[in-house]
Amino acid sequence: MISKDILAYNDAKDGTDKSICELLASEITKHLPEAENKIWHAHPVWFLDGNPTVGYSKQKAGIRLMFWSGADFEEEALNVKGKKFKDASIFYNSVEEVNVKDLQRWLDKSKSIQWDYKNLAKRKGTLDRLK
Repeated sequence: MISKDILAYNDAKDGTDKSICELLASEITKHLPEAENKIWHAHPVWFLDGNPTVGYSKQKAGIRLMFWSGADFEEEALNVKGKKFKDASIFYNSVEEVNVKDLQRWLDKSKSIQWDYKNLAKRKGTLDRLK
């Protein structure tokens, strides 16, 4: 189930951005039913065992879909890599750009490829691989 705060976030968007956000929220929730979802740092984020896994946000370049551990997915389309952590992203500017099969594959990978962001502060900025 998608949290009411995420539904409100999506509803606050206009036109194409709203459609992209609604599609992403629906697909993420469908493929990560065990994940907690909420607004975190002003953006929709899904958590597995308290660890941020996937989220999206509106940016100048479009709707950014980000996987916290996505740099290790070895997926060419997740071509916006984080500089400091293991994240990887893709930007969307139309619903047609969202390849649902790619998204499903990335969500499957997000279950088995995870870095421990939940304990990042406790470990003084050191990331450890989970699973």
